[in-house]
Amino acid sequence: MGTTRTTFTLDDALVAEARRLGVNISAAAREGVAAAVRSARADADRVAYREHTENADDFWTTAESWREE
Repeated sequence: MGTTRTTFTLDDALVAEARRLGVNISAAAREGVAAAVRSARADADRVAYREHTENADDFWTTAESWREE
């Protein structure tokens, strides 16, 4: 997987605290963006489901079984 270098800004106090605590800011940023993407995908799925809800049908009541009885 390729990577892309990006630049973002953080509050000076937050950076100082992260450094003091030994937080890897790059890793934390990657984890934060990954979490935001997962959340946005879930939100998009919920919206799509609401806009395109499944309709009940009788397929499963009339489907044949493949197992032998």
